[in-house]
Amino acid sequence: MWEFIKKQPEQLLYNSYQHASLVIQAVIIATVIALVLAIVVLRVPRLAGVANAVSAIGLTIPSFALLGLLIPAIGIGWQPALIAVVFYAVLPILRNAIVGLRGVEPALVESARGMGMGPGLVLLRVELPLAWPVILAGIRISMQMSFGIAAIAAYVLGPGLGTYIFGGLSNNGGAGATESALTGTIGVVIMALIVDGLLVLLARATTSRGIRV
Repeated sequence: MWEFIKKQPEQLLYNSYQHASLVIQAVIIATVIALVLAIVVLRVPRLAGVANAVSAIGLTIPSFALLGLLIPAIGIGWQPALIAVVFYAVLPILRNAIVGLRGVEPALVESARGMGMGPGLVLLRVELPLAWPVILAGIRISMQMSFGIAAIAAYVLGPGLGTYIFGGLSNNGGAGATESALTGTIGVVIMALIVDGLLVLLARATTSRGIRV
């Protein structure tokens, strides 16, 4: 495998960059979508059951099936890859955001309102900071899952290390097939671990000491 890597270090680095870029952009978009939906659910509690059901159903949809459905509508390339990764990335963040926001003590919210804070300030200065550890746990789960989904997105010619995995599998038994598949797989695992470590550091830097676990 080392010989395989030494033959194309620049291409490997470029594909790694593309893979990480796809995942990080998708998770950022998914986080925004999930937070907006969670806030809506918080304001309209009867939607909580619907949101949880959609999350559960969404996670049961095979990624290959979703990518296959996107091909006729969008084609191949980075667009269906991004949509698929965002779709799956939203689900764990949404669940955790709902749990985190609903877990904020009502007394704290009422105290903030009693101090003259409007709904927007209460959300930004009380609810979101207190729910942040739970939300970030969902983001970490989403990030790990997204690295794997992004690899599968090579099925629609999406960018990233999945090209090595699919290339190796399609050339099974050929020269360099095993090395190609292992390079892609190990590369995805290493990047996922690095990014998760960075998220742990982000959690320590952005979570108040009083609510750290």
